[in-house]
Amino acid sequence: MNRINWLEAAPQGAKALGGIHHYVTTATNLSPQLIHLVFLRVSQVNGCAHCIDLHARDLMKSGMSIDKVMMVPVWDEAAHLFSDQERAALAWAEEVTRVSETHASDGAYTAALAAFGPRDLVDLTIAIAAMNAFNRMGISFRVPPAAKT
Repeated sequence: MNRINWLEAAPQGAKALGGIHHYVTTATNLSPQLIHLVFLRVSQVNGCAHCIDLHARDLMKSGMSIDKVMMVPVWDEAAHLFSDQERAALAWAEEVTRVSETHASDGAYTAALAAFGPRDLVDLTIAIAAMNAFNRMGISFRVPPAAKT
C-alpha cells in the first residue's frame, strides 16, 4: 500500500523536525561520525529501513570501514572496534530508545554523563530523540530505503 509523503503533506512539521536535526549536526560538540553512528543504532533498534540505509551510507562516506558499520548491531560484542565514547553513546542510545523498558536507569545515566559531560549528554539525548521521531515518521509512512537489488 502506498502511503502519503509526510514531508509534502506537512512541510512545516517536517521543517520543525529538520530544525532539530540541523541543531544536532551543526551546533553541538558531537562529531558528525558519532551522530551518524547513534542515528544508525537507534534506527536499527526501531527497525527503520530507510534510516538504516541512509546512516550506514553516511558512516561509510565519512570514512568508517564497512567492517565497523556491519558490527554496529552487535557493538557490545565487538567492543574493540569502538572507542570508549562511541560505546557510551551506543549504550545511551539504546537506553533512551527503549525508555519504556529501561526508564533511563541511573547506572546508564551515570556512565553516559561520565563519557560526555552535561552539555554533550543533553545534545546526544536530543539527537537520540530526534532520530526516534524520524524513525516513527519513516516507518509509519513507509519511506523506502535507497538500497537496490
